[in-house]
Amino acid sequence: MTFQDIFKSSFLEHANAVPILDMTLALILAFALGLFIFFIYKKSYCGLMYSASFGVTLIALTLITTLLILAVTSNIVLSLGMVGALSIVRFRTAIKEPMDIAFLFWSIAAGIVLAAGFLPLAVFGSMFIGIILLVFSGRKNLERPYILVVHCQTESQEKEVEQYIKSHVKGLKMKSKSVSPGCIELNYEVRFKEGESSFVNAVAEIEGVTQTVLVSYNGDYMG
Repeated sequence: MTFQDIFKSSFLEHANAVPILDMTLALILAFALGLFIFFIYKKSYCGLMYSASFGVTLIALTLITTLLILAVTSNIVLSLGMVGALSIVRFRTAIKEPMDIAFLFWSIAAGIVLAAGFLPLAVFGSMFIGIILLVFSGRKNLERPYILVVHCQTESQEKEVEQYIKSHVKGLKMKSKSVSPGCIELNYEVRFKEGESSFVNAVAEIEGVTQTVLVSYNGDYMG
């Protein structure tokens, strides 16, 4: 082995496998698409608690996927090894909102398509998906359901409360009822008329009502 052989490395030989210009453009576009996905996620979010960290994760995921696919497309041997390495990865983070899964796949797909060189497909496809999500999430927000919890004392007061609520909401559905000595707990799913919720104050003033709670509701019920 000579002195020059020390600096001969197959690792360094792949340093220029991906042109600097291609890598820079791909990462800049991936960052822009990640920001767009983050914006759509923030505007269309319909859950109970918005997570800013998940939005940043979408940007990072787009960048990471782009970086990974750039490396894979530059070397066929590396691509086979990468498939084997990624197959053993397990993610155990719980996904609380079903739509979060769609955004995760969207970020991954945008990074893959962009790194593969299909720029129009990545850009216009993401724009189309974003518009669809904004349109349908906006329609859902118009009829967002809420959970109304009312505590009353007698059956007659229960009927009075239910009749009053029916006359002031667009939709009413009982989710559960719990009875204990001197207390009846009623859980209703309600949909307001044009977002009007001031009637809840009047419900609390009905004779025999001891407690009234209004909670935002994402449509999933466990009970």
